[in-house]
Amino acid sequence: MKTIVPTSIRPARVADVTEFGKIINDCAEYGLMLHRSLAFLYEHVREFHVAEAEETGQISGVCGLSIVWANIAEIYALAVAPDHRGKGLGRQLVEACVQDARRLGVAKLMSLTYEKHFFEAVGFHVVDRQQLPLKVWSECLRCSKTQACDEIAMTRDLPDVPTVAMPEPISPPADQYVVPVVDRTPPRAETDGRREKMDEAKG
Repeated sequence: MKTIVPTSIRPARVADVTEFGKIINDCAEYGLMLHRSLAFLYEHVREFHVAEAEETGQISGVCGLSIVWANIAEIYALAVAPDHRGKGLGRQLVEACVQDARRLGVAKLMSLTYEKHFFEAVGFHVVDRQQLPLKVWSECLRCSKTQACDEIAMTRDLPDVPTVAMPEPISPPADQYVVPVVDRTPPRAETDGRREKMDEAKG
């Protein structure tokens, strides 16, 4: 039986970076997300929410919200430490980012993920990746799976956020993005096992 530790969700602070950065990069070792350097995390610390144990201050989970354009933001780097999965922290972290998107006036969220069932449970649905702005793919230049991408593109609309007039997205220079090739081969059993071990959907 898992011990329930009182945990609160709050915006990340600079002092949290090394702790939640380790959670992200431990998951990245299993190929579930990109590695994030300390330089990146310090620069983008305002994009993150963390799960913090109320008694000890230990950080047990993290999730980021990155603005892509005027009408869309990305949920990314959702990770929960292994000992704290299955307690609903993943859902709480995503919802904290959703509330942040509402505050900012962003009407659509997206995520590139392996956790289809988890994101469906929090209101996302699968879309054709070609519908996403080209700017989304700028980080694919750093990903080893560019030529065999097996992530699932998912979005969630926020109908309570007013739609505003906005300029059309500007396509970045060709050397600053790459649309990954979809991997249509069935995943190997070994890979599936690693994903099950690091399954953020349990959080």
